[in-house]
Amino acid sequence: MTRQLPEKVAQKLANLPDRPGCYLMLDGHGKVLYVGKAVVLRNRVRSYFHASAQHSPKTQALVEEIQDISWWVTQTELEALILENELIKRHRPRYNVRLKDDRQYPYIKVNWQDDFPKVEVVRRMDKDGARYFGPYTSARACYQTLDALRRIFPYLDCDRVITGQDERPCLYYHIKMCGGPCIGAQSREEYRATIQQLMDFLSGDTDRVLGQMEAQMNRAAENLQFELAALYRDRLKAAQQIAEQQKVISVYQEDADYIALAQHERTGDTAVQVFMVRRGRLTARENFMLEGADVPQEGINQQGQLIGSFLQQFYDSAAFVPRLILVQAMPDDHAVLEEWLAGKRGSRVELRVPQRGPKRELMKLAQENAAEYLRLQVAEWQADTHRQTQAVADLQAALGLERPPMRIECYDVSTLQGTHTVGSMVVFARGVPAKQAYRRFKIRGKGSQGEPDDFASMREMLRRRFRRLVEAMPEDPGQKGRKQDEQWQMVPDLVIIDGGKGQLGVAVDVLEELGLRERIPVVGLAKREEEIFWPGRPEPIWLKRGSPALHLVQRIRDEAHRFAITYHRSLRGKAQTRSLLDEIPGIGPARRKALLTYFGGDLDKIRAASVEELSAIPGMNRRAAQALKERL
Repeated sequence: MTRQLPEKVAQKLANLPDRPGCYLMLDGHGKVLYVGKAVVLRNRVRSYFHASAQHSPKTQALVEEIQDISWWVTQTELEALILENELIKRHRPRYNVRLKDDRQYPYIKVNWQDDFPKVEVVRRMDKDGARYFGPYTSARACYQTLDALRRIFPYLDCDRVITGQDERPCLYYHIKMCGGPCIGAQSREEYRATIQQLMDFLSGDTDRVLGQMEAQMNRAAENLQFELAALYRDRLKAAQQIAEQQKVISVYQEDADYIALAQHERTGDTAVQVFMVRRGRLTARENFMLEGADVPQEGINQQGQLIGSFLQQFYDSAAFVPRLILVQAMPDDHAVLEEWLAGKRGSRVELRVPQRGPKRELMKLAQENAAEYLRLQVAEWQADTHRQTQAVADLQAALGLERPPMRIECYDVSTLQGTHTVGSMVVFARGVPAKQAYRRFKIRGKGSQGEPDDFASMREMLRRRFRRLVEAMPEDPGQKGRKQDEQWQMVPDLVIIDGGKGQLGVAVDVLEELGLRERIPVVGLAKREEEIFWPGRPEPIWLKRGSPALHLVQRIRDEAHRFAITYHRSLRGKAQTRSLLDEIPGIGPARRKALLTYFGGDLDKIRAASVEELSAIPGMNRRAAQALKERL
């Protein structure tokens, strides 16, 4: 063994089953460090602890942290792969390779299930009968795509209920970006035919769509509808310009994705390039970054492993899985991946490494694009790191701190006439936002008697935050403190209070009360002149205008304010919605909850819903729905 194993780990290793499944490596606090799958759990898990194993530095670090092991037994390796996906999404272990950022990527959604389908950008696919296209790496790319296509295929994106009886259309009708079904200028069949062309174009079937548009233009000209023919002509030209930007790859009009990657040799940072070929045309390309990848090593199929991890995460949420996926290197478990992908697609999927010809040349181009994207990302990170390091150093010098403020916490309070008072805690680590460490507080009481509301709210928030820090610190260094959220256990290098001397005095009182005054520096940032108040100094500190330190402090303060305001508005909106529903006869707690759940708490959506739609909600009836429509 490479180290003395904890008794719990040794016991688990002795009882591992000879079955396929998933395993979880946990630290001493029960937090999941790594999730993996295995054909034989006993062999795979025990291999981590063999004395002769030649592990990478990353795996060695993982093994040193393992304090417990858990596993799930499955019937097949495919079931293990599916379960592994779910566990990684649930726990986001830091030793697993995963797509950078914990955000959901945007999709273009066409609500084809409706009579008059509207088009929108969403971040989640639902089984609702709609058609989805994506994922895209940015919402901006989605909106740019739709902006270009709307001039060719006018579509709805408004909240109107389309009856064809409206008195007047919106602006988009007048600028030729909507066919006007709301006023009856376009029938249901005509509108859906336009949206079908839009979906075909997004799917890469551009040649057929261009042929249809040319036929529409000629038909209008033959019927002497010259103004309509001119409109079709302009749209056809715009569509042809977009189609010309799509490189023709194959005369066989096949659908395929090309997956290539590039890795930084020292840091392990990995960029993935996806080329999407539809109907033989290169219609799109997307860039992704992976985190958690190890540095490249000789003798290990690391590219194949990384591509396998990417395939699992990318196609788990992709709107379309092509029949052919070409990869730079073949994953070791490619057979089970093909089986899983076939389940997603509904028919056979083939993974292949191109060896020669046009496919090999396109793969080479994808690799070059991945390398260029990685180079640009690394250059941006290095520039940002330099600026952030400079800002932290400047702030340390300006405030006379003993050490650089690598972790800065900022606190703000938001209220409206004393109602729905909330507090926010934002954290900047090494000069950048650490959003996973943000916390928000719903203020419950009034603090000290006779104290102004803002001061009392700040006192309550700071007490709740720093009491948790004290509880996590053991009185005896040889003992463990109270187990809780690890973010509460972090000691900040600097605390910024959004406010003047009064709020700063409250913070000083709380830190002294909890015995933290000498350990944690705290300053107040005035809202108007942005001067900094230091406890015990009569004169404020002025940071140089335009300096990196001032920009950093402004960013932190603005982020705390934004975070507090967002939470406050959310609570206020929910309260207003609840109060309005409470005033309606026949709408009790159960029906109110059902309405809020169904419409996502959006009062405007409840107002826009028809009596029939409201009646269909569980717990509602037509009488209650009519009362709701009359009162809202």
